[in-house]
Amino acid sequence: MKKLFAGSLMILISMATYSQQSFTLEEAVEYGLKNHADVQNAIVGRQDTELDIKEIKATGLPKINGQFQYTYNAIVPTQLIDAQNFDPTAPEGAVTEFKFGVPWGGQAGISLNQLIYDATWLVGLRAQDTYRKLADQEIVQSKTTVAENITKAYYSVLVAQERAKIIELNIARLDTMESNTTKMFEQGFVEKLDLDRLSVQKNNLKTELTKVRNLTELSKQLLKFQMGYNVSQQIFLSDNLIEQEEKALASIVNEEVDPESRIEFQMLKTNRELLEMNEERYRKSALPNLFFSGNIGAGHSNTRFNPFERWFGSSSLSLGVNIPLYDSGLRKIQQERQRLGMIQIDNSAEMLRNSFRLQNDQATINMKNGLETLDVQKRNLELANEVVRVSKIKYQEGVGTNLEVVNAENDLRQAQTNYFAALYDVLVAKVDLDKAHGKLINE
Repeated sequence: MKKLFAGSLMILISMATYSQQSFTLEEAVEYGLKNHADVQNAIVGRQDTELDIKEIKATGLPKINGQFQYTYNAIVPTQLIDAQNFDPTAPEGAVTEFKFGVPWGGQAGISLNQLIYDATWLVGLRAQDTYRKLADQEIVQSKTTVAENITKAYYSVLVAQERAKIIELNIARLDTMESNTTKMFEQGFVEKLDLDRLSVQKNNLKTELTKVRNLTELSKQLLKFQMGYNVSQQIFLSDNLIEQEEKALASIVNEEVDPESRIEFQMLKTNRELLEMNEERYRKSALPNLFFSGNIGAGHSNTRFNPFERWFGSSSLSLGVNIPLYDSGLRKIQQERQRLGMIQIDNSAEMLRNSFRLQNDQATINMKNGLETLDVQKRNLELANEVVRVSKIKYQEGVGTNLEVVNAENDLRQAQTNYFAALYDVLVAKVDLDKAHGKLINE
């Protein structure tokens, strides 16, 4: 019985460990890059690209077809022939009836078709590496978006958790203060109004703590969604906010954005290469293509049903050329459309360069403003803590009022809220700055 209980306990522990996994930021991003549906779909798209390439190759490979047919002509067709062809003495206009064919017939054979030369097919073969490159870039683009969303969601959870811890500390501090004030009230040194103020403040903090805890759970749900993690399972974060702040601030580098480092720009260039090849394909469709075909088989005719006799063999070999002569201007229209597409891409590329510079400037300014705001909020937080400390001392020594303490506590909470908001803005600005420089993931 003890062994059974121990075994059951180990199973429960292993299940709990599996269902309650802890992640650092790097591990969360890595998990999302492997499990998010968008990334998986991009990988499937890469596999589909390989099938497209094989399909293009297959159009130029030999095609072999077999064919068998056995026919019963219930009514053999009758033809009329001028009777004078057989009997010169036949009267003018006389005809003779002939049945051409027999009731039973059959066909069997094998045919081979092979493309020898087609310029458009050769262009398609040359484009296979470009197709692969575009599919790989789509994977990188999906991973970049997933990494950005996971990082921001992870920071959101860290900030919410830290806020909850601070509120819990504030409640604990108020509990101590309320206990001391109760003793002073019992001794007649303070009024009941002082106790009521503390109770109101503590109730407000408990309400705020409930809201922050709910926000934390909602932020975790969002993080799990961005990771592609099972939303019904628990998740824990290994990193803490201070470490992430130090790591983010230590990696800030002011530099100009390089469009070539952005996956969006790389994909635009690849799409232009494909348009160029497509234009070449339409242009070369004016060239002749050369093909070979061969057939071998047998035909059967019989006045009775017997498929095992009277088969007569046949075979043929053909070398053919298809020569496009006139297509009503379709080819030129198709080429012009590809050229227009290239002009659109060139225009988009210039707009993209400008947008990259704008994103970099915005992220840099947001980072600069965020750092300045964070520095101010840090000093405000220190001052607010000091004001609370002094107010409590004054109140305990009888030279201050309970209202001063309550106001100081409220100012402290506001300073804490402002500090965490500024810290989150800095972390998000760092993510935007990394995105502007194409550094969110290493590919």
